[in-house]
Amino acid sequence: MNKTRVDDMLIEMIAPKIDEINQKFTNGESLSQDDINTLLLKSQYNHINHLDDKLNETVESVKELEHKFQNLEHKFEKLELDVKKTLSEFKTDMELSIQKALNKNMMLLIVVIGFFMTLSKIIDKF
Repeated sequence: MNKTRVDDMLIEMIAPKIDEINQKFTNGESLSQDDINTLLLKSQYNHINHLDDKLNETVESVKELEHKFQNLEHKFEKLELDVKKTLSEFKTDMELSIQKALNKNMMLLIVVIGFFMTLSKIIDKF
């Protein structure tokens, strides 16, 4: 929302009249309705320029916020992937631990059954 050449031309067109009005006011002369309208026009022009500047600041601020939110979104996506990876690794580790525990228990069961079968055979022999 930068000022255009037309904006500058408008201000240049009323600048001599503004100077004349300032001189009248300084001399204590009364101002005509045309003088007052010119001052109002200048005031409104300044107000519009001020609002344009504020709008530009707001637009820049919104752009910065959008950029920050995009960065935050990327961080959350990365975090989500890290969590999924960590959970997958945890699941694999748990499956491996369960498998080892089952193998150990099966071996213990086979040893105990073998022991009791051997003990039962020995008892049968006597």
